[in-house]
Amino acid sequence: MERLPRLKTSDHYPFLLLHVGTNDTAKNDFEQITADYVALGRRIKEFEAQVVFSSILPVEGKGLGRDRPIVEVNVEVNIEGEMTYSEREPDENQTVSEVFILVGFSYLTRLQILLFLVFLVIYLVTLVGNLLIILLIKLNPSLHTPMYFFLLNLSFLEICYTSSVVPQLLAHLLVEQKTLSIAGCAAQMYIFTIMGLTECCLLAAMAYDRYIAICNPLHYRTIMSGQVCAQLVGASWTIGILVEVAQTTWIFSLPFCGSNRIHHFFCDIPPVIKRACTDTSKNQIVVLALSVLFIMSPFLLIILSYICIISTILKLPSVEGRRKAFSTCSSHLMVVTLFYGTALFTYLRPKSISTPEGDQLISLMYTVVTPVLNPIIYTLRNKEIQDHG
Repeated sequence: MERLPRLKTSDHYPFLLLHVGTNDTAKNDFEQITADYVALGRRIKEFEAQVVFSSILPVEGKGLGRDRPIVEVNVEVNIEGEMTYSEREPDENQTVSEVFILVGFSYLTRLQILLFLVFLVIYLVTLVGNLLIILLIKLNPSLHTPMYFFLLNLSFLEICYTSSVVPQLLAHLLVEQKTLSIAGCAAQMYIFTIMGLTECCLLAAMAYDRYIAICNPLHYRTIMSGQVCAQLVGASWTIGILVEVAQTTWIFSLPFCGSNRIHHFFCDIPPVIKRACTDTSKNQIVVLALSVLFIMSPFLLIILSYICIISTILKLPSVEGRRKAFSTCSSHLMVVTLFYGTALFTYLRPKSISTPEGDQLISLMYTVVTPVLNPIIYTLRNKEIQDHG
């Protein structure tokens, strides 16, 4: 890098072949290595040379993962935009520009179109499946019960939840400039986190509904009145909005500096916090505390409800009675397992086992896969919906 100023801007360099030493790369982490290569490439481009790195050491991963550093650096070096050089490559103490670069699946260069088609089909199935459930419940008076009232709200949440991420992911799979403004990133995080926490609370309300239906069936209609159901849904939305608006506003009040590259396909909390140039250890502790309090609390309520439910079911005298009782809550139990299993693993696992590719695959589970499985689970395992479908 220190030799580059010897080049004269009055000269024209259509192509430069550089041998980059690797002694220093082993001492730095992956993000610092790629940032250094990007800075090198953009410095060379000032002399009107075409820049393509054919290899970057040290090489990480196996198979397609080995190409990730090369692809990411070449994509970022050759991004065209209105930003100046100083804006595009800030140093550690320089505030980033008004955009983030979502690296996402850039390293899977040859699979961009295939991934676009796969995610598009899944997204359309998600929309159609959840909309059909909403229409069936709205149009059939026999389904106007507390359980289906909660299911209707869950389907609406799933549509909003997945729509906050997937359309932007699809757009980025078709373009080279995978950028998102900081305001757009904040908006995405607001919607995504609000929907996510609201769904946690709603799943707890649905577990409570199943607990009353199985453990106290004689008083079910009295306890789970329309007013109570509306209050439970309203409380879920209120908690989701208040907590996540406060948390997201706090996150985006932090100064962002250094690299503006986010190793994710959407603006999730952990990768965005990494771009802050202040000590975020306290912020991460607060995020963890909020996760434990507002994600684990509903989860514990769900666990307690199902302990009581299973205990009651096992006391039923007939096998047929136990089967029917369990069938009324099996769909909800499967959805809870899918949603909480991936969410808890994402936000509460140790950093030592976290990798960019692993984080993205897990995120795909709860942003893309789970929303499409929910209507399938409730449709296949619910006889009433099948009869009205």
